[in-house]
Amino acid sequence: MLGGMARYRVSEVAELLGVSDDTVRRWCDTGALAVWRDDAGRQVIDGAELAAFAKSRAHTAHDPSEVERSARNRFVGLVTNVVADRVMAQVEIQCGPQRVVSLMSTEAVQDLGLEPGVRAVAVVKSTQVVVETPAEG
Repeated sequence: MLGGMARYRVSEVAELLGVSDDTVRRWCDTGALAVWRDDAGRQVIDGAELAAFAKSRAHTAHDPSEVERSARNRFVGLVTNVVADRVMAQVEIQCGPQRVVSLMSTEAVQDLGLEPGVRAVAVVKSTQVVVETPAEG
């Protein structure tokens, strides 16, 4: 994060949204997604704006079996919303077409630095969702 705000390069946006780099560049070229230059001259997208963009474009594919389930239990995505009070918080993460919502302590949200635009991993175990932030480096 630069200056406390999450920023993503075009290739990272493509990976997070499951599209090609060229698709992300087209979105930037048409103004669908705002892009800036960082201090090194690379194109970057603001994390909070990316989260809103991902949420607005997300749709769930039809499951022909009509059984709603997932074969995976780790969902990588972007935090799109955090609602917190003194004790508890609700965190929404857009993971491709999936929206994952987790309830956790406000202290955990603060410790993880969760806010719109931050990359996070939702780990689903039974009826609980564990949220991690990937190690950068």
